[in-house]
Amino acid sequence: MSTNDDRGSVIERFGYRLSGVVERWLPSPFLFAILLTYVVFLAGVVTTDTGPTAMVGHWYDGFWAFLGFSMQMVVILMTGFVVAYHPRVNAVVRRLTRLPNTGKTAVVFVGVVTMVLGWVHWGTSLVGGAIFAREMGKTAHERGIDVHYPVLCVAGYLGLGLTWHWGLSGSAPLLLASEGNEFVTELGVLEGVVPASETILHPYGLALTALSIAFAALVLYLVSPTGDRATGITAYVPESELFDAATDGGDARTPDGDDARTPDGDRTETPAERLGQSRLLGGVLAATGVAVVVGQFLTRGIDALGLDLVNFGFLMIGLLLYTRPAYYRERFGEAADAAAGVVLLFPFFAGIQGMMTGSGLASQIAAALLSVSGPETLPVVAWLVGSVVNLFVPSGGGEWIVLGPPVLEAAQAANVPIGQATMAYAVGDAHTNLLNPFWALPLLAITGIDAREMFGYALVLLLALIPFLGVTLFLLPY
Repeated sequence: MSTNDDRGSVIERFGYRLSGVVERWLPSPFLFAILLTYVVFLAGVVTTDTGPTAMVGHWYDGFWAFLGFSMQMVVILMTGFVVAYHPRVNAVVRRLTRLPNTGKTAVVFVGVVTMVLGWVHWGTSLVGGAIFAREMGKTAHERGIDVHYPVLCVAGYLGLGLTWHWGLSGSAPLLLASEGNEFVTELGVLEGVVPASETILHPYGLALTALSIAFAALVLYLVSPTGDRATGITAYVPESELFDAATDGGDARTPDGDDARTPDGDRTETPAERLGQSRLLGGVLAATGVAVVVGQFLTRGIDALGLDLVNFGFLMIGLLLYTRPAYYRERFGEAADAAAGVVLLFPFFAGIQGMMTGSGLASQIAAALLSVSGPETLPVVAWLVGSVVNLFVPSGGGEWIVLGPPVLEAAQAANVPIGQATMAYAVGDAHTNLLNPFWALPLLAITGIDAREMFGYALVLLLALIPFLGVTLFLLPY
């Protein structure tokens, strides 16, 4: 007798069945971090000469090792959230959701937009992709289009799961491009900075991005369930919550995005409150900040691109969108909710990283893989190094601080361009985010879906990308 599992393409059926398995067995993101802590602790004790007490010490030290970098990551996430949630931006998103006419094209559209956003700014992609997936699910429900919401959510995650580390906010290439960075100046690996023109904006990096977006879009199209298998958004988020004005961008705002409320009803505003609502006060500062960013690029060209400038630029763009300081501050309060999971989990993953680096386990993994590489295979091996370690330490910049020196030293020994080795590593670091739910926390909060409900399809994407990326990195010339 025919069942739902007997219809559809082979890839579609495989994704549907694997999703069911993952939904049953995948732990919550916090439990995932706790389990990884034990795995790395045991691996360090067994495979290195580090004892249990020393491993616990490395775990504790790791909690606080990268607080500065952690703050940069929180800022980049929150600025992305604020920009993506501006009412005018959200209105554009709603109009875009009406373009696709089928469930499969809706999933592909969300995926492509999210991956392009991920290349531009990972924080905007993570939050914007989540909003786009949620809004697309709502529009599909209203129009009676069959679209499987878990795949839609995976499509909204692909900026973090594929393109972010190769783009304008990628940690590894930006760290190499930042003057005065300790990674470049104190470790003695390189003589100077590596400009973005040799990594992010090199034809090699651009070709990797374009080819990978096209391939991922094809996989999304093939794996998206149709017919009875397509479970819409209302199976995961209550319909009353979806179409409540308070959660639909309305939130007592006027059409231009301003808050229509006054501080205490008809109470006379204080001078400080009036200053907080001054468009001039916020607008002049924002325009000045944007001018600083433009001036940096005019003076130094693309080599001005660095993590601090990216964060500064998005802070100023957000203020320019909202103009009024009080309203901008309120939006950051909302962004803090989305970042809460990251704030909780990041120290635990930093503790894992502390054990990985303090015991030498990360370097041991990198050295073992790089020892079998040559000029032709080093990009593939650098990708594998990033992929494997990212499963345990989902912090691109934190990983690169530890793994960058051996990867770059191997590249120099094999006479492989530094830019090529860096981008190949970045591919691996982004790719295995499709298995680790750490960075999906804000998306889960926005879309209302559980990690176990969507990561089966994320795993399908990860598996499909393995042979594609391996062959591409091996054959694509720099």
